[in-house]
Amino acid sequence: MLARLATGIDRERHRSVVVSMTGPGVVGPALASAGIELHNLDMRRGVADLRAIMGLTRVLRQVGPDILQTWLYHADLLGSLVQRLAPPCALFWNIRCTEALETDIVRKLLIWFSTRPDVVIVNSLAGQRFHEQLGYRPRRWAHIPNGCDTNAFQFDGEARVNLRQELGISDHAVAIGLPARYDPMKDHANFLAAAAKLAVIRPEAVFVLIGSGVDSSNRPLSEMIEAYGIFQHLRLLGARNDMARVYSALDIATLSSFGEGFPNVLIEAMSCGVPCVATDCGDSGVILGPTGTVVSPRNAEALAAAWNELISIGPEARRSMGAKARDRIVRFYDLAAIVGRYDALYSEFTAQHSVRGGSEPQFRLRRLVSPVRKWSARSWH
Repeated sequence: MLARLATGIDRERHRSVVVSMTGPGVVGPALASAGIELHNLDMRRGVADLRAIMGLTRVLRQVGPDILQTWLYHADLLGSLVQRLAPPCALFWNIRCTEALETDIVRKLLIWFSTRPDVVIVNSLAGQRFHEQLGYRPRRWAHIPNGCDTNAFQFDGEARVNLRQELGISDHAVAIGLPARYDPMKDHANFLAAAAKLAVIRPEAVFVLIGSGVDSSNRPLSEMIEAYGIFQHLRLLGARNDMARVYSALDIATLSSFGEGFPNVLIEAMSCGVPCVATDCGDSGVILGPTGTVVSPRNAEALAAAWNELISIGPEARRSMGAKARDRIVRFYDLAAIVGRYDALYSEFTAQHSVRGGSEPQFRLRRLVSPVRKWSARSWH
């Protein structure tokens, strides 16, 4: 979402620069090719590094931005430490989860520093509630959900036929997809347990797993699959860069996580016209609305039952649900509109400071992304 924001925002109004706390990662080349200035602090994961404070301070002094926007926990902490060492600028945090998985000391520091940001942006209402319960007390909350490029993510009939042929999925089979990297919070164990239950009553079901670490080289995953005896029902695709094509090949998309903030996979699948079943975590229920099914987390029985219900209604009814799901994404989560909400927030802030100062705005926009996502970013006016 950071990359989509930096490349999609009006560059005549807001100039963006990204600072990665680690290295360029997978998004760095895309930003660079789009003409977005990128700096790397080269921090090692899990290691406190005072050089990062010096490096970020040096970049901020060179750029002189108006708003330092941090992106995820570690960046929030680093930005709070650096802000007062750099030229005067506002501080915006960006929280994108509903589970605090950081160390106790990081969590306590963030709660303590939470009064410093001018604005704390959350991409989910569930994330705001969760952090309020933790003790966050910012001056202002701003809810801006993630956005989906609805032009890029739309149903492709030709891709559906071709990919299903490549994967050996017949026309009459029902393909249920889990787009999720291999991570404990994504709860692949829950998905596989539900798949094993459904395969007993729906032998035509095929389960497609997509994401980093989801391939035959993943031993723990392979052992779970072997234990359930459902290997013939599975297709392990690993990481893909053609997700619109993958979604088009599915009949049902699902999310089996026990912790989420705002899951992008739901808005992407819905934009491609795929009906969804998701566990009730983060803002999944808000995203789906009346166009999908929500079940309790860590409940394989409920997940399998929801899939079975969607299979029972038949392909035409599923296509109708998928069409309504796409309409919902176009209406509420189209990327251009979401980028516009960031634009409005930044413009509101710089306009306020322009009026107060009685001259041109003295602030410039920037953004800082977390070490978890390998980013810290800034953009400026």
